[in-house]
Amino acid sequence: MRLAYICTEKLPLPAIRGGAIQMMIDGVASDLAAEHQLTIFSVTDPALSDREVKNHICYVRLPQEAYSDHVAKEITQHTFDVIHVFNRPKDVIKYKKACPQSRFVLSLHNEMFHPDKISDFEGRQAIDSVNRLMTVSRYIKDSVIRRFPQAGKKTDVVYSGADLNRYYPVWTIKGRTVRSNTRARLGIKDKKVILFVGRLSPSKGPHMLIQAMKYLLDDHPDAVLVIAGGKWFSDNGSNPYVNFLYQLAEPIRTQVIFTKYVPSDQIPDLFPAADLFVCSSQWQEPLARVHYEAMAAGVPVVTTDRGGNTEVVKQHVNGLVLEKYDRVGSFVQAIDYLLSNPFTASRLGRNGRLFVEANHDFSHVADRLLRLYNGVIRRDSVYLSASDFRY
Repeated sequence: MRLAYICTEKLPLPAIRGGAIQMMIDGVASDLAAEHQLTIFSVTDPALSDREVKNHICYVRLPQEAYSDHVAKEITQHTFDVIHVFNRPKDVIKYKKACPQSRFVLSLHNEMFHPDKISDFEGRQAIDSVNRLMTVSRYIKDSVIRRFPQAGKKTDVVYSGADLNRYYPVWTIKGRTVRSNTRARLGIKDKKVILFVGRLSPSKGPHMLIQAMKYLLDDHPDAVLVIAGGKWFSDNGSNPYVNFLYQLAEPIRTQVIFTKYVPSDQIPDLFPAADLFVCSSQWQEPLARVHYEAMAAGVPVVTTDRGGNTEVVKQHVNGLVLEKYDRVGSFVQAIDYLLSNPFTASRLGRNGRLFVEANHDFSHVADRLLRLYNGVIRRDSVYLSASDFRY
């Protein structure tokens, strides 16, 4: 199969600057390239050449300015069986006109069919231009179908995952070593560690965790909150919200550690160092990939009942889910419960690891994608069966 991946204009591939889409592509690319011809289009980056073949994958990197026009021109010089466009429904219309002979898959990692992002006419055009739609959660699928019911019969949910070979549970020898080294590096050797990983934005909610820490320290004076992330991917700059976070943490500054941006290849080392991980999302999260990473590392998860989060985190099975996501007290109660009940926390963490092993290693994701692509080529009416996850 001659397969093309067209990434967004935001970040390059491989994922040297991070990014959920980019990290998913990195995770599945080697499996796909083992048996198929894979070409990945992304934006240029000073650290990468514009064109290269690496590990049997052809990378083509094009300027960010007028990116979709550059891509449309480039793909006319190739012949692809399937072209997979990531998160850009408006652009897929242009690409289909450029390569009408190819079959198209459009994957949605956010609410890209929201009225604020695409008109009714463009939405219908995009749906008509593709052979299959793929969403990262049922939440995103439902949001598309509510507005465009005609998309229902051509939309599949393909959940993401993590590389199990890069995440080491603390009950393994490697996990204990990573935990010890990371804690020593951060100066948190004997602390109870609460971990947040994500961009520093109000929608991600790290301010909720800083506020919660002020109450948690009464009963857990040895607790620390590690906030890993920057203003934007690979960007440690400031803005009013970032400044607000530092000011909010000032009264307990010895208990809050800002690591700033962490390169994607170093993120797996953060999780084994934690006693629990918190996704404090305040917005309707499509389905944050950090859940897969925390579970892969065997770390118990606290998440909010927003968007697609609860599609992989089940209450008291592999984590805790907060319905009152906008209440600081909800975070205090959940975090205190796990810190006070290490046996329960361990059980949730082990269940999370088992869940990822059964369903969400990147090899599972690659297999689901290949089934979808093969169905597109064969023009099957049925592509993927409903997920039957095992807890």
